[in-house]
Amino acid sequence: MATTTLARQRRSLRRIALAAFTAAALAAAGLFALTPAQAQPNGFHVVGSDLVDANGNVFIMRGSTHPYEWYRDRDQSISDMSDLGANTVRVVLGSGQQWGPTPAANVEAIIADCKANRVVCVLEVHDTTGYADTSAPNAASLDQAVDYWISIQDALEGEEAYVIVNIGNEPWGNANVAGWEPAMTAAVQRLRSAGFEHTLIADAPNWGQDWTNTMRDGQAAQRIFDADPLKNTVFSVHMYSVYAQPQTVIDYFDAFEAKGLPLIVGEFGEDTPTTIEAEAQARGIGWIAWSWSGNSGGSHDQVINFDPAQMRPWGERVFHGANGIGATAERASVFGDDPDPTTTEVPTSTEPTTAPAGDCSAVIVIVNDWGSGWQGNVRITADAAAVDGWTLRWTWSGATTVTSSWNAGLTQSGSTVTATDVGWNATVATGQTRDVFGFIGSSPAEAPEVTCSAA
Repeated sequence: MATTTLARQRRSLRRIALAAFTAAALAAAGLFALTPAQAQPNGFHVVGSDLVDANGNVFIMRGSTHPYEWYRDRDQSISDMSDLGANTVRVVLGSGQQWGPTPAANVEAIIADCKANRVVCVLEVHDTTGYADTSAPNAASLDQAVDYWISIQDALEGEEAYVIVNIGNEPWGNANVAGWEPAMTAAVQRLRSAGFEHTLIADAPNWGQDWTNTMRDGQAAQRIFDADPLKNTVFSVHMYSVYAQPQTVIDYFDAFEAKGLPLIVGEFGEDTPTTIEAEAQARGIGWIAWSWSGNSGGSHDQVINFDPAQMRPWGERVFHGANGIGATAERASVFGDDPDPTTTEVPTSTEPTTAPAGDCSAVIVIVNDWGSGWQGNVRITADAAAVDGWTLRWTWSGATTVTSSWNAGLTQSGSTVTATDVGWNATVATGQTRDVFGFIGSSPAEAPEVTCSAA
C-alpha cells in the first residue's frame, strides 16, 4: 500500500508531539506521565484495569485464534468464528524470521474481513515464540517484531478502533528471563515513537506462561505500563499445563487484580480447567482460546479441518460451554447495528422464509446443514420504527429442537421456541436488518415462520 502524503503528515505530527512530550516528561520526572484518559480517544484504550472501545464502553475479549500465516487459503475462518458468536479473532502473522513475512496487503484484507464480520482483530507476530532459548534458535527478537510492525504501519493506520497489536507471541523463553522486561519496554517505546496509537498487548515470558511469576509479581508489569506514554498496554498470560490446577488460575488472577493492571488470557488449551472461563467471566477478564484448527496432530483444534460442522469437544467448550463464547461474548459497540458501513454480510445459505410485517419481522437463515445437525442464524428487521428489545417465537413442524444457542435467552415448550434479547443486541435501527443470535438445531433443518414482537 503506497504511503499517502496525508498519512506521512499525520505520522510526522504525532511523532513530533510525542517526542516533545517525552523530552519534557523525562526532564521533569524521569518517566512518562500521561493518564489513561489521555490515551487514544478514537480507538481502544485502557482505563484502570479495563479495555475500553472508541465509544467509551468496556470491551471484554471472547474469541479464538486463526493460524492465518500457515493457512492463508482458509479465508472463511474469521466468518465462521464470528457466526459462532466470537467478538475477537487473534490472527497469526509472520515477520520473516521463521514465517512470512505477511505482506501489508494481506494484513489489510484481514482487517477488512474482521470488520465485515464485526470482530475485533488482534494481530500478532508469531516469530518471537521462545526467543532466547536454545530450543528456539531462529526466533525473532522483539526488536525485529517492531521492525515488522513499522514495515506494515500503513495497513494499520486509522484502524485503532478495530485492531489491537499483540507485539510478539510468547516473546521470551525460559533463559535469562530478566531480559524480558527491558526488551518489552523498548518495544513499546519504539512503537509509540513510530506513531502507533493502538492498544498494545505484551505477552508474558516463559513461553507466555510466566511460571517464574516475572510478570505476575514484582513491579515489571507496572514499569512497562508506565513506560508507555499512552498508558495503553494490556498484559497477556498463556495458560497451559502450568495452570492445570484451578487454584493456580485463581492465584494468578488475584495477583494481577491487586496490581490494577489490564490482563487477558491470550491463549489457553483443552488441558486446562474451566476455572479459566468461570473466573474470567466473574472478574471481567478477556480471553482468546488456542486455536480454531490446523494444529499438528489435531491437538488443541476446536474444529476438524477448519470445518465448523466438525466441532471437537474443545470447540464445544470454547463456543458452547457454560462460560463460553456463546453465553458471554458481546460485540464491541463500535460495530453498531450494521456489520460494516459499506459491506452487508450475506451468508451462502438456504433462502430465509419471510415473516409477516409488523413492528418488526424476523427470519431463520440456515447457515450450515451437516445432516445430523445444522446451524441457524436469526435475523431481525425493524420495519416501521426502531426496536429496543425483542421477543421471537416460532414452532417447529416436526421433531427439530434447539440443542444449543448463543446471544439470546431461549426456552422451548414442546415444539414452540421463545427467544429474547440479552441487552447488548436489543436494538435495531429503523429500516435496518441485524443478525441477533444463532443456534444449533437437531435434524431436520427447517426455517419456520417467526413472529417478532418489539418491546
